Amino acid sequence: MKIRTYAGYNEMCRAAAEMIVNQVKQKPDSLICLTSGDTPAGIYKLLIQYAKEKRVDFSNCYFVGLDEWVGMDKNDAGSCTNFLYESFFTPAKIKASRMKVFDAKATDLNASCTAMDDFIKAHGPLAIMLVGVGLNGHIGLNEPGVDFNSYAHHSPLAPVTIEVGQKYFKQQTQLTEGITLGLKHLQEAQIPMLLASGKNKAEIIARALQGKVTNLVPASIFQTFPSAYVMLDEAAGSQLTD
Repeated sequence: MKIRTYAGYNEMCRAAAEMIVNQVKQKPDSLICLTSGDTPAGIYKLLIQYAKEKRVDFSNCYFVGLDEWVGMDKNDAGSCTNFLYESFFTPAKIKASRMKVFDAKATDLNASCTAMDDFIKAHGPLAIMLVGVGLNGHIGLNEPGVDFNSYAHHSPLAPVTIEVGQKYFKQQTQLTEGITLGLKHLQEAQIPMLLASGKNKAEIIARALQGKVTNLVPASIFQTFPSAYVMLDEAAGSQLTD
């Protein structure tokens, strides 16, 4: 695990974007997992800019979305997939055949998980798996107590996830279950990449990166990854000890 701390959010985003660009240049058909949320938004803006400037070509890449609220899809404002479409897939002109997102409205969620796993097997391995971290240490929607060896799955959301998740919606929204790539996917990714920004993430970052490796803090699995990159701004890394 390599921990990189940057002076601010913009510097962190630029470094992460450069890593993704370099990966795509080395392997134009790379499979990349993208996450939604406030933290990666700046990265996607840079990637769109670089694509317009012809610094990178995403046309041969494959992409998967990390997770989704069960019962939502790209047409639901506040959904993870809606964010990815608006922030990256649509402006980057990614073809439907080169992306896979969860069908979180499926009557058979297990089949949706299998379809995601199969897509990754067909186009993998995952070159870069981009993830953030929740205040309870969750990765994607892998909540505390998750099996480290799980692939795509769906499960109930933790109360703090339901509470924090409301920020993505204009009105109070019922959130009960999440569908997500698993931590086994993270273990098998060539470059697992964890992003965190802001002082509110400092405590969980310190617990995850310097505390006990336990599924009660899913992000602590990063301590077991030699090839992982943890990219923080100074505020998020402020409680780490040397």
